[in-house]
Amino acid sequence: MAVQGTATPTPTANDTGESLLDLFTVLQRSLDQLVATQGRLVATLILLTVLLLSVVVVPAVLSRLRSVASARTGDWLQLMADYTPTTIRGVFLRIAQFSMVVLVVVSFLIVWGVLDIVQTVGPYLNGSDRSVLATIQTVVLVMLAFVLSDQMQRWIGRFSQAVTGFTEHQEEILLRLGQVTVFVTIGATIFAVWGIDLSGLLVGAGFLGIVVGLAARQTLGSLIAGFVLMFSRPFTIGDWVLVGDQEGIVTDITIFNTRLENFDGEFVIIPNDRVSDRAVTNRSRKGLLRLTVDIGVDYDTDIDRAMDLAREAMADIEHVVDSPTPDVVPKDFGDSAVVMELRFWIDHPTPPRKWRAISAVVRGVKATFDEEDISIPFPQRTLSNRVDAADEESLQGSVEMRPDGDG
Repeated sequence: MAVQGTATPTPTANDTGESLLDLFTVLQRSLDQLVATQGRLVATLILLTVLLLSVVVVPAVLSRLRSVASARTGDWLQLMADYTPTTIRGVFLRIAQFSMVVLVVVSFLIVWGVLDIVQTVGPYLNGSDRSVLATIQTVVLVMLAFVLSDQMQRWIGRFSQAVTGFTEHQEEILLRLGQVTVFVTIGATIFAVWGIDLSGLLVGAGFLGIVVGLAARQTLGSLIAGFVLMFSRPFTIGDWVLVGDQEGIVTDITIFNTRLENFDGEFVIIPNDRVSDRAVTNRSRKGLLRLTVDIGVDYDTDIDRAMDLAREAMADIEHVVDSPTPDVVPKDFGDSAVVMELRFWIDHPTPPRKWRAISAVVRGVKATFDEEDISIPFPQRTLSNRVDAADEESLQGSVEMRPDGDG
């Protein structure tokens, strides 16, 4: 005996999509009734509130979910975190925030009548359009962009530690360039996924680039020179440099200009194209700086003895380094002295250290010469009164020509 019954029909995906589509149609009619600007402003305010809350609430919710999941499957999550290039929480947080921003923007456009909710959501519900696949590909590409950006930061950090002399400033510039390259490439790929033709945009960008290049040649020159300076590294922040006729300590290097602080406390901004066109003297690169002081001794002085005493005096000075050793070189025959050049080195050269060392050398050598009775001659002038000399000659002549009283 056969048992007959009625089977409960199972709703298909198309039936579910049509039901949701009817729901969105009713919602669209409700939105069409928001003709008044006040109603749309209220809806916009609500959307902005949702967006602000998503920035705060989404990280908090994900953090809570992570703590709950860690309590139950902590070992598995830790194992995944060790072998995953980017933290799972960071990826999902950024994807969730990105999705909320897109949702709020689309809702904003629908509220103000720019988009039709049925035409926007319909292709996703009936499944007959490639929009669903394009959306999935877009989400995957955005995740890939964040993963590559995070990994790039790690790679550059390891590279900077392995390479000697790679500064934090160069690391930051390289990271920003890499991130811009990644996001621009991913963005172009997303446009291609959605079938958006960028040829017209590229042609317009080409003409715009020509116009901007002609109008801002100097700015672009400074920009290119800035990248050259950052990677050729003729100087770094904190170096004591001489650029043309400007001398000071480098305080900042941007892609457009270089900033110095001179010894008067003034800040000097030099465009990078001018820096690249001038001779640059870096007094800090070697870590040592040689200084010279001229001194003269009397022609009657034993030159070799004076040179030995000057070397000993400089060797005892605290600000002068032992290697390279101080030296003295006879330099010139002056009007009243034999001129010698005192040569000595200082480490970690800065303007204050330079002047302290010069002052100490002058004082030390002068004190040593005074103790050893070595005179440092100076120009002298002997003044004579020509009238007095003529009177004296006349007086002597009159005495010789005076007649004798006996004669």
